[in-house]
Amino acid sequence: MKSVKEVAIESKIIERLKPYPVCSKLVEFLLADAELKEMQDYANTVSIKRLGYNDHGPVHMRQVTSNAIKLLKILHDGGIKTSLETEEIGTFEDSLCGVVLAGLMHDLGMMIGRQGHEDMSVILALPLIDKTMKAIFPDDMHRRVVIKSIAIESIVGHMSSKKIHSLEAGVMLIADGCDMTKGRARIPLALNHTPQVGDIHKYSANAITHVGIHHGENKPIKIDVEMSAEVGFFQIEEVLFSKINASPAKQYVELYAGVTGQERKRYL
Repeated sequence: MKSVKEVAIESKIIERLKPYPVCSKLVEFLLADAELKEMQDYANTVSIKRLGYNDHGPVHMRQVTSNAIKLLKILHDGGIKTSLETEEIGTFEDSLCGVVLAGLMHDLGMMIGRQGHEDMSVILALPLIDKTMKAIFPDDMHRRVVIKSIAIESIVGHMSSKKIHSLEAGVMLIADGCDMTKGRARIPLALNHTPQVGDIHKYSANAITHVGIHHGENKPIKIDVEMSAEVGFFQIEEVLFSKINASPAKQYVELYAGVTGQERKRYL
């Protein structure tokens, strides 16, 4: 059964994709896939209960998908073409399909473990991607190949540990970094009371109260992070900023962060 939060984020995703009928059909197919949901749930169990990490399950993967759609649409509104459009090999909707696939599958590798989970995510996602591509594009091999390739690059590149080249993968990288609010740390903090290495990620994420993704003032995208305590700057500097810095979309992003009631710091 899906949680209230999962359903709420799904509603946002569906609403944002209404102008794109093919991508809407694709996301409905994925959200109804029982195997994908089981894999997302188990990835979260391993992440939180076995490894003591933050949420890497169905809520996180849906939120990252929602973030990626929003980021890509802001760039589109600003006249920025995706890599598939620039290379004249695909449409904007094809790019959306690629990041949706990646968003909903990028952390499946957490079913196995943390180290190299982006590579494991690809291995686990491939059968699901192929099944989805054949269902949505049964007679269009070109679109199946192109969208699948963008999705795989976006999954492999979401940790900024590997060089990525497409704008789509760059957007996915930033979308993942933007999901760092306190909700992701709630369960791990409640379950684990013994101090251990890595706690700074949980405590810093718990200080993040809101991450806003907006149209920018001087660049197309503005990311504004609000926190309740300065420990949240760890998330900005060690997670989000490093991901933006490694993204092909970096040139289009303004980044601000600060404690509630205090002046924002501008990173980009």
